[in-house]
Amino acid sequence: MANNNLRFLNSILVLAAVLGLWRPVEAGAGDLKIAAASDLTFAFKDVTAQFEKQTGNTIKLAYGSSGNFFAQIQNGAPFDLFFSADVEYPKKLAALGLIEPGSIYEYASGKLVVWVPNGSKLDLSHGLETLLDPGIRKIAIANPLHAPYGAAAVSAIREAGIYDKVNSKFVLGENISQTAQFVQSGNADIGILALSLAVAPAMKDEGRYVEVPTEDYPPIIQAAAILKSSRNKELANQFMKFIKQPDTVALMARYGFSIPTAAEDGATAAPH
Repeated sequence: MANNNLRFLNSILVLAAVLGLWRPVEAGAGDLKIAAASDLTFAFKDVTAQFEKQTGNTIKLAYGSSGNFFAQIQNGAPFDLFFSADVEYPKKLAALGLIEPGSIYEYASGKLVVWVPNGSKLDLSHGLETLLDPGIRKIAIANPLHAPYGAAAVSAIREAGIYDKVNSKFVLGENISQTAQFVQSGNADIGILALSLAVAPAMKDEGRYVEVPTEDYPPIIQAAAILKSSRNKELANQFMKFIKQPDTVALMARYGFSIPTAAEDGATAAPH
């Protein structure tokens, strides 16, 4: 009798499969996996919460340095979307055939600030020249080898003509969020951070900052792209459209992001 029941169940499953009525449910099939640059840590909490509320889908975020994500994606990391702090990384992935054609979108440009905790006696009115203060023991910047904000910080310090005088004091964060943590925790006296972190609720009441003039470093053009390996391209496209909506653009602006002209005009692709 047991064998007959088993044969009957197998017959039902085969018939259901043929008719398209049954298929195994993939765990997390409705989730969208995003590799996001660390400067988005606070902004994307709000952005993704709004998206989840509107759509009922779930976003899984991983934050880190854009350069590290670039390497991980090359090695097959299972992300659907890559939000980089440097447009060059998505372009390089596109050249390798790892990006969905036409999906690169310049969603924002970032800004640098010099930041200290509220208890600091440093006078930030001197901007980057503040780094020359003899009382400073450690200066936090993101690792310029794979963090775009770190590379921009080095450019700005060189432009100020003080690199050789201060570089021995650098402590390097793996990404811009870790760099901020160094200063917040007292492991560095001062830091060069992303404006998007400095204005976020979690940090704005803990310290003060002054912006680094944007002409002192190359533009930090940030871009997103859909990965060709994504199993959720329809949902990924939906999120990209959401990022371009006026309300989302306004939300990003509240976190200190400027919107590049190309983004405002709706340009979505970079030449491959």
